[in-house]
Parts: sequence; structure tokens; C-alpha cells
Amino acid sequence: MRLGFLTPSSNTVLEPAIAALLRDHPEITAHFARFRVTAINLGEASRGQFDTGPILAAAELLADAKVAAICWAGTSGSWLGVTQDEALCAAITARTGIPATTATLALHEALRAAGARRVALVTPYLAEVQAAIVANLEGAGLTVTAERHLEDPGNYSFALHAAETVDTLVEAAVAEAPTEAVIIHCTNFRGLPGAVALEERLGPLILDSVAVSVWGALGAAGARAGLPGGRLFRLAGQLDDGAR
Repeated sequence: MRLGFLTPSSNTVLEPAIAALLRDHPEITAHFARFRVTAINLGEASRGQFDTGPILAAAELLADAKVAAICWAGTSGSWLGVTQDEALCAAITARTGIPATTATLALHEALRAAGARRVALVTPYLAEVQAAIVANLEGAGLTVTAERHLEDPGNYSFALHAAETVDTLVEAAVAEAPTEAVIIHCTNFRGLPGAVALEERLGPLILDSVAVSVWGALGAAGARAGLPGGRLFRLAGQLDDGAR
């Protein structure tokens, strides 16, 4: 099975992290196409990075590899709104004939599959971006129990934070208030290395965006697999009608 991932141009974490997840599953291969994303904020120039034109062009290149599903492995929908991601997935499928999802749509699917309503949020983002994500999560009926962010304008710089830094943010968020799940929401952030150990030690479900992207892509392709990514990969889930 070939899975396609749309990747921010300045992301250096996603590809090696997915390779590590799939290391013992040679029957599943990951293939990537990039489009330009260099900064994350709420300004018009940053929003313009996520216009559909360049994204659809990248998706068409992935379609040439005859992938079984395409995942926008970026989290822009978390602050721009999931309706934007839903429209993007519909456009990708209309253009390529391939089912599509995104890191953010897969996150919401995973939360529903787990029955988790109380969540903590950990990101490297600016406060304005973090606030928009929190508002959208709460608008979806979730309760954000705690949040931690790093005030980093990114995008390339997100990868420069050590995995231990991400672990510390997760620990602080869980210590602040009881929660059912911790969302590490950025695919250029080193949340995956410590996720399984943190989940076992702290208790809440840990949903790192890289793992969630792979889980979502597998679901879009109709083939959940028991990968070594913690409890996430034991969730069945169902693909939303808007992400096909």
C-alpha cells in the first residue's frame, strides 16, 4: 500500500518520523509532495500559503504515484477551521479520484473514536494561533483542560525544539488538570519520540500529529494497521463523509 502525504516545504520532522513508524511494515510505503509553507501566524500572507492551488498541484503529483490515499499532513485546519480542510479534501478527491484526509480531520476522528472530550493542547505556535485552535476545539464541543505553546513563528524552527522539550510541555499540561487526551498538534514538532512512554506513564491518550496523519491516511485508504504508535493505532475510527 502506498500512502501520499502533502508536506509543508520547510518541514524536516515529518518524513523521517513516518519512516520510523513504518520501519517494520514494508508493505506500507509513504510518498511525499511539498508546497511552500515558511511561517505560521494569522496574517494574510500566512493564510495565503494554504490556498488550494499549490496544494492541488502537489496532490496531482502524488496521484502519479497511484497512492491509495492522500493526507494533508499539516495542521492549518486547526486554526483556519475544519471546513477549509473538508473543502480541500473534496477538491483533492474531485481532481485525483483518490480519498483524502488531513492531520486535523484525522485528529477529530481519533478523538471521537476514543470518546475523548477533555483535551490538553501542546504546540510550538504563537499565542494568537494557539488561541484560534483552542476556540475551534471548544467550538467542536471539546473542553480544553490546559494548553502549552512556545511562541515560535516557525515553520522551519519548530523542528529545532528537542523531543525532551515537547515531553516537558506535555507533562506540565497533564499536571495542570485532569484530561482524557493530549494533542501534540504540529507535524514539524518532535512529539512522536516520547509519545508512547508518556502515554504509559501519565495515562491520557497522546495524539501526536505525525502519528495521527499516518492513522488518518490508513483510514482513508480503508486499511487500519496496528503500527507501534501507542493506543491511537488500536482505535478503529470511521472516515468522515467530508474527508473522502
